[in-house]
Amino acid sequence: MLRRNAPEGEELGALAPEALDALHNAGVFKMAIPEEVGGYGLGARDIIEIVTTLGRGDGSAGWLVIVSSGIRSTLAFPQQAVDEIFGMIDDWVGPLVFGASVLSTSVGSGRRVDGGLMVSGKWSFGSGCKFAAWAAVGVEYEDDAGRPRRGIAVLSRDQYQILDDWKVMGLKGTSSNSVTVDGEVFVPEHRFVHTSDLPKIMDSLRQQYGGRALGGGAVAGSVSTAASFAALALGMAQGTLECFTEQAKVRKPFNLPYPTVADMPSAQVTAGKARAVINAAAAVVHMHVDEVDRRVLSGRDFGFAEEPEIAMDLVHAIHQCGQAVDMLQLALGSSTVSLKNPIQRFVRDMRVLATHGALRLDPMAEINGRNIFGLPPFPMFAALEPPTTG
Repeated sequence: MLRRNAPEGEELGALAPEALDALHNAGVFKMAIPEEVGGYGLGARDIIEIVTTLGRGDGSAGWLVIVSSGIRSTLAFPQQAVDEIFGMIDDWVGPLVFGASVLSTSVGSGRRVDGGLMVSGKWSFGSGCKFAAWAAVGVEYEDDAGRPRRGIAVLSRDQYQILDDWKVMGLKGTSSNSVTVDGEVFVPEHRFVHTSDLPKIMDSLRQQYGGRALGGGAVAGSVSTAASFAALALGMAQGTLECFTEQAKVRKPFNLPYPTVADMPSAQVTAGKARAVINAAAAVVHMHVDEVDRRVLSGRDFGFAEEPEIAMDLVHAIHQCGQAVDMLQLALGSSTVSLKNPIQRFVRDMRVLATHGALRLDPMAEINGRNIFGLPPFPMFAALEPPTTG
């Protein structure tokens, strides 16, 4: 169903209504939310298996479900905001909250007023903005001492406008548009939190909420997120191989005397190599998320020194899956460039996934290499607060 609806999603720049309703009815937008606020509190292995399956159908659907899982971060806000947001969980179709430019180098502006902040700005890459009830956006303001501070503000749906600027080559159905506000809008104090406080607050939530979704520390959460994106790449590679196999059995080669592409030794070799890559990527992803679940259940945290190696493994798996998708497309030939062929969509979606700032291979390899040589690590939360002066 997702694969069938993907072309309509690309035209709309958002998931097709049938696809969105199906995801809602399946409950996937609740998978990472603790049971105490109406979710399922699933563990890392459960979540990546769901994301992999979604990716087999449509990369945009898998992406939207991954980023919507970030709603659990809003549990770090004061209780009044938590009640406002999660009070809609049973009735709202789609993700409750989307994030835009939350930890970007460029965020919106704020100024302190009685009872909260006046916020202005434009925020990019708001995946899911066309479906969500609330927006979480990054804000920078000056404290009473004139020092720049960073925070996250939650805007209600009537406070922001969606810009029609998601004109991209892939993941077109994610509705990752920019959003802006008209002049300034008031954000009450309970809908604001300092980003520098997030790691500590999120860690404390483990004692407040049950289930495995919030059971790990900051590093476990980071590993789970990276694994979800790797699971999406894995699912898209699996979907490509499925389509390749189906089409190769009925398509005739252009310039070789075989009855079908599937009868070509070169196509058989390509399929065999691709499946090996996919299986290897799956083994890596499953290994790391299983370890996340084991540590959550036993109450053990990851150390920050462990993250670079794990993150590199997962990013490398993403790029290996991308190479497998490219290999399958080239082996099948020009029929895959038709917009009716799901293979071309997997190719484009995979390329966009691999360009995400946190998922690019060489920067992650550099971070990992510094770890190998024992050099001082780069701050993992560099964007949480801007540099202070003096």
